[in-house]
Order: sequence, then C-alpha cells, then structure tokens
Amino acid sequence: MTVGARSLVVGEALVDIVKESSGETREHVGGSPLNVAVGLARLGHHVELATSIGTDHHGRLIEEHLGHDFVGLTPGSRNAERTATATATVDESGSATYEFDLAWDLAEVPTGFDHLHTGSIGALMQPGATQVREALLRGRAESTISYDPNVRPTLMGEPQDVRSDLEQIVGLSDVVKASDEDISWLHGDETSTAEILRLWGRLGPALVVATRGADGALVHVTATGETVEVPGVRAEVADTVGAGDSFMSGLIAGLLDQGLLGGVDARERLRMAAKDQLLQAVDLAIRSSAITVSRQGAQPPRRDELG
Repeated sequence: MTVGARSLVVGEALVDIVKESSGETREHVGGSPLNVAVGLARLGHHVELATSIGTDHHGRLIEEHLGHDFVGLTPGSRNAERTATATATVDESGSATYEFDLAWDLAEVPTGFDHLHTGSIGALMQPGATQVREALLRGRAESTISYDPNVRPTLMGEPQDVRSDLEQIVGLSDVVKASDEDISWLHGDETSTAEILRLWGRLGPALVVATRGADGALVHVTATGETVEVPGVRAEVADTVGAGDSFMSGLIAGLLDQGLLGGVDARERLRMAAKDQLLQAVDLAIRSSAITVSRQGAQPPRRDELG
C-alpha cells in the first residue's frame, strides 16, 4: 500500500553505537528524523529525507539502510565531512542514554511536498536549524507540518536556552508529539503535562500528544479543548531505542491515511476532525511503538505487521 501524499522529513541521520548492559556493542543506523522517515515508508507512504551525511563508511551504511525502504535522499544531503554518530548506553531496564558526535549543517531544503516533518537535534542545533526553520516557513503555504522536539539535553544546553525556538516551531506545526520526559525537562514539574499540551495547542497545532511509555499517551484536541488519556498496550521490551520515533511515524501515517495531513486543504480537515478519527491515528502510533520496543534497535513495523 502506497498513499499518494509526498512527505519530506528534515533532520539528522547518524549511526547509533549501542552499548548493551551485557557489554555487547552493536551499530545501527539512526537519528530521530531518519527513523521517522523509515517508519513512514514501512507504513506505505512516499517519503524523502533532507539531512547531512558524509561519503564515509557510516554515510554509506545510512544510504543502504534508506534504500532498503525506498526512502530517497534530497540533493545536497551528502554535504558533511564525516557522518555523525550517537553512542547509546542501554541499562538493565532497556532504557537508553545518548552521547553524540555531531556537526549539523544543511543544504537548502527542496519544496513541493504535501507534508513536512522535523524534530530533535536538527530543528534546534545551529547552523542547520536556521535552514530547517526557513523550510517550515516556506512549507506552510503548501504542506502540513509535524514536529517532535525529542530533546537531547547533552547537545541542547539548558531548557531556557531552547524553549523560545522550540515553541516557535510548535506554532508553525499542525501536529506536535513529545514525550512526558521531554516536557518535564523543558518545564520542570511545576506545570502538568496536560497544561503544557493546552499551552502548545494555543500556539497553533490542532493536535498535541504526549507519550508516556508503557502508560500510553495523553492527547489534546485544540478545537474542542479536550485532553484524553489513551492506554498503552503490553509489550515485551528488548530496548526503547526508536520507540518515540516509531510512535511519531505511526501518528503521521494514521493521519495521512485519513487525509488529515498532506496539503493545505488537509490542515482544515484536521482542525475539523472528530475525536475518534484522531484517536484512530494515536492507536496506530501506540501499536507501532509497542512493536518497536520488542526488537533490538530502531526497527519500526511494516503495515502488514499491524493487522
């Protein structure tokens, strides 16, 4: 199944070097935006990636990985002196912490897509973040937009250093997804997750979602002001690498499937959508994420695995 809307994901691609609690070390192609692009492709959507990689060994690994799922690289994406890496240390519970070796610059982002997605490091780390922001500003005239902050404190500094830029991107977006850990880091524990979702909704997006790991998600519908708790599903956890990215790709795919993303007309349909339509997309996202955590590394599901 391939759906007609053309999506562009803008952001970093890198190689994850995963250090297990057992002492085993593995390499996986990763980067939050790349994972979202692959997840969308596996769910049957046409998608390309605008990024910055080198022509070195790790860059070739990334290109091969994208090629397996027919994710195209935009012109100018092979512009880095070396390809970025992230070392993920996995503890006994399966949770991962990251250290990055990343320089982020970006060629001009092409236009002509129906949906744009960005997130994580690439949306906030200079000098590439300026090109990302310009792409979003241009893209709103022809595309719907989604955003996943997916914060990386070791690269982003202090919360007060990024909140203003982050909220500008929230304001340009139609759909925003963040983890409860992202929100806690950005705003501390004095303001509830639900209140932050309502605040972000007032900035512009029609749908704002907070993931809560095994506990599912908190979903805010801006048009009605409703905030709904959606339970998670049981999963045997191998590790959590890529789980949030799989949720994001599942959410975008679920909305694209229903014509609620993909072009400026879809923006209005999204704002008028019934809650049940939106929760159907959230359900796809939760099931996608549950499959991913049952596997080692960022391996989002294909459409036929979701039933």
